[in-house]
Amino acid sequence: QLQLVESGGGLVQPGGSLRLSCTPSGFGAAYFAIGWFRQAPGKEREGLLCISRNGDKTTPADVVKGRFTISRDSANNTVYLEMTRLKADDTAVYFCAADAGCYNWLIRSSYHAVGQGTQVTVST
Repeated sequence: QLQLVESGGGLVQPGGSLRLSCTPSGFGAAYFAIGWFRQAPGKEREGLLCISRNGDKTTPADVVKGRFTISRDSANNTVYLEMTRLKADDTAVYFCAADAGCYNWLIRSSYHAVGQGTQVTVST
């Protein structure tokens, strides 16, 4: 069974940066596409970015384009979400998820596996 563990969330001031990590484990962990979505109270889920097992990346969601990037370290099988120029509207619980591919990442609502989520709060 595939498991995903996120880390790196926290409190950051507007304009600051954070890096989230997602480490999958279990059978076939290295062969899944990994991506991120977020969920804020009272808002719909937002798909953000995805990276395939080969390193192909989706186009970021418009709300994070130019500020968030995704990368994958094959050596330790960890996927990173680098977040810069953070805004108050970025406050949410961030989840990493795994599936066979990144297709329709920005609009999908089901995944093979989802992590427990990590809180990101952007505030003074």
